[in-house]
Amino acid sequence: MTIFNIRTARLRSGEQFRDVRSVELEPLTLGGQRYVSVPEEPEAAFTLTRTSSGLLLELELDVRLVGPCFRCLGDAGLSLHIESREYQATDPGESDELTTPYLEDDRLDLSAWARDAVVLALPDKILCRPDCAGLCPVCGRDLNAEPHEHEEADVDPRWSALSELRDRL
Repeated sequence: MTIFNIRTARLRSGEQFRDVRSVELEPLTLGGQRYVSVPEEPEAAFTLTRTSSGLLLELELDVRLVGPCFRCLGDAGLSLHIESREYQATDPGESDELTTPYLEDDRLDLSAWARDAVVLALPDKILCRPDCAGLCPVCGRDLNAEPHEHEEADVDPRWSALSELRDRL
């Protein structure tokens, strides 16, 4: 876990603090599959800006996730450029929108923030290539390496009435 104590920045209103740190990213589990970042501790640039009403936090990092393809289970890699912003009001009152979950007792959890930003930037499916054909639903072979089709299996006679209806429509 990578933590930064914001008190060490000693910011006054209108001032900025910039730094680059290696951020520890834990592996992600998506759809029961494990994805790891390469490198495991990517460099992240963060900026703290003290405003008259609070603290503006900005994070930027490049990360590459590797793991199995969602369709064919082959090796897949995904490069992401992450830019994230958070705000912490000096006096947030009851509003959750004026606070950030990554800052507690002047300790900024860069690892949790980076992980959440990576998850939010992910596409619906991580694929080995955009036109991945996946696995054959009948035999389970990789359709990218061995494109093929199977002959239709014998239809259960109990479904024959529905087949006739489909043919008429």
